[in-house]
Amino acid sequence: MAHAETEAEVEKLGTEAFLARVLESRPAVAVFDCDGTLWARDAGSGYMTWSMEQGMVSRQTTDWILGRYSLYRSGSVGEIEICGDMTRMYAGLREDELRASAARFFAEHIAPHIFPDMRELTHRLAEQGTELWAVSSTNSWVIEEGVREFGIPPERVLAARTVFKNGLATEELVCVPSGEAKREALENVGVRPDAVFGNSIHDAAMLEMAEAPYVVNPTPALLMKASAERWPVYWPQAVRS
Repeated sequence: MAHAETEAEVEKLGTEAFLARVLESRPAVAVFDCDGTLWARDAGSGYMTWSMEQGMVSRQTTDWILGRYSLYRSGSVGEIEICGDMTRMYAGLREDELRASAARFFAEHIAPHIFPDMRELTHRLAEQGTELWAVSSTNSWVIEEGVREFGIPPERVLAARTVFKNGLATEELVCVPSGEAKREALENVGVRPDAVFGNSIHDAAMLEMAEAPYVVNPTPALLMKASAERWPVYWPQAVRS
């Protein structure tokens, strides 16, 4: 009942109204979260599980990350910590190997769950000359692969990133954009978004940056925030069907 009451208090946009409102505002810069916003699946945890099943990491690394993930699920490890761990667990692997694996993983497990209406939106924005950015706490090689479908180039991806040395991943993290760190990542590269699209409470800080924040496929916590802030909410067609 509480969820239904909260849902009734927000402005819910249909597909035509959503596309029209965004496109007619002609944002110069638009920023998108990825997992849950551009596609339905969690690419971060999905790639972690898939890569272990593929034998990409050692048994020792597998046991370590599963232990860390269990602590995360229990609330003992924070969001930024676990996303960092899920990125640096690939230390020692070749960058070209990681990128090839990301392409295969995304095509097989995430691409079928892309929201077509969000892909249409990004393509139409690009046609209008909007500068598109993606911000995600999932590792950079998966996100860079995934957002190709949306016309977002790798140089406009801010994601969990590790330092590569001599072609190999290291445990040294550059950044892990989640929560306030998403806002900071955008500020650090001088991006001032006109429109921001996100689905979870971890996107709230960057949604607050925009003149036009859009809540897409929201988690319960972000739905409550949207109600309080009077942010419009859009559920993609695939979620509603």
